[in-house]
Amino acid sequence: MAERYPGYDVLDKRHTLSWNEQTRRVVDERLAVPREPRFFSEEEFATLSALCDRIVPQPRHRPPIPTAALIDDRMHRGDGHGYRNAKLPPMGEAWRRGLRALDEEARAAHGVAFRELDAERQDELLRRAHQGELRGPAWGGMPSDLFFKARVLHDVTRAYYSHPTAWSVVGWGGPASPRGYVRMGFNRRDPWEAVELKDGDDPAEVYAENRRVR
Repeated sequence: MAERYPGYDVLDKRHTLSWNEQTRRVVDERLAVPREPRFFSEEEFATLSALCDRIVPQPRHRPPIPTAALIDDRMHRGDGHGYRNAKLPPMGEAWRRGLRALDEEARAAHGVAFRELDAERQDELLRRAHQGELRGPAWGGMPSDLFFKARVLHDVTRAYYSHPTAWSVVGWGGPASPRGYVRMGFNRRDPWEAVELKDGDDPAEVYAENRRVR
């Protein structure tokens, strides 16, 4: 499948007028997130990594976005919302309990931890979690469907799309500071935004245009 924004790399904007020093600092911190867990245990982190791979599978032609590491970093920093559903424990505890529960459900059904299952069986367990059918004692009364919707889907997709690699994939220019975005109308773009490859377009021309985007 052809890339939608061939030749575009949002990090090419790093030393241009598109980003100021504050933006560069935030992006650099995100790129430097440790790959080893600081909040989760090694086992929890391995299960989290397997879970992230099922929610946002990644292609092999580029380095993967460290989705699990970004979630671990957020939990380590205690970066919450300031509120939570009363049926869920605090965010970090909800994650730890949910990961342990997924492993226990996998062991009960298949004799191995969630991270050791093949993709089909992992997806089966996640579908059951989504439907609220997982109620083993490890959940501690936490609804599996609420954990899946409020923590898994929300936190995994948020982590994935917070990374500059994902920005390049979807053609986003990153934080609009200090330059900002001007052409806000439908199907309009600023000169420093990526060009999307559409049916009938010459990929070489789009690639060349995106290499000029700054």
